[in-house]
Amino acid sequence: MKRKYLDKIKKLESAPKKINLFSQKEIEQIEDLYKILPETVFNKKQNVRKKGWLPNYNKELDKIYIEKINEAIGDFKFDTLKSESGEDYYGLYHESFSPLKVHVDSGFKEDDIIYKQIITPLSPIGDTIFFTKRWYGPSTTFTNDPEELNFKPKPGQNERSNKHLGDKEFDKEIHKKYLSHIDINNLKGLEVEYIYPWKIGETLIVDRSHIHCASSRISGKKLGLTTFTKK
Repeated sequence: MKRKYLDKIKKLESAPKKINLFSQKEIEQIEDLYKILPETVFNKKQNVRKKGWLPNYNKELDKIYIEKINEAIGDFKFDTLKSESGEDYYGLYHESFSPLKVHVDSGFKEDDIIYKQIITPLSPIGDTIFFTKRWYGPSTTFTNDPEELNFKPKPGQNERSNKHLGDKEFDKEIHKKYLSHIDINNLKGLEVEYIYPWKIGETLIVDRSHIHCASSRISGKKLGLTTFTKK
């Protein structure tokens, strides 16, 4: 896939930024909403459960959420999954029981101007690791496993690629501390740009071109809300 507006995407990019976007009450409302939403996906292979934030379950919270994101990143469009009736999800709750491996959430349409990814932790233990390398192809899971590389994705599923790999050995201390769930050979050529330790009450804003993964630090499960945006 070749991005039609790559220059515009790059001009919108910036360093990862953590902010206190929501009040404690709003975080609690976001947590409560998760409990009542219907399940969207339960991926047993990835060991992750997902629920889309459907509009109109809490109209006041819908309005607050959109306004707060607009204050933080300016004008945007949602680029998340859609409901069966075609409505945009405001975000995607992801409840992980094992840490996600190296991937990028860069979308699937070559004419989209991908923008920011908003991550709001709803559990206190865990980290997200961001690498310096960027990716402008479609959403991809990165692997050096020959069997995985033969995977043929359906529409809306991540591609598989080993094009993230380079020659430089990955830092062994960082691997031991944060990324023991990943084959170190699958990190060759990558360097860490930013490690975000999850904290309830904070929100992280990052570019969607950032290659990233979860750390191996997890306690039972890890719950967060992610919203993908475009211009």
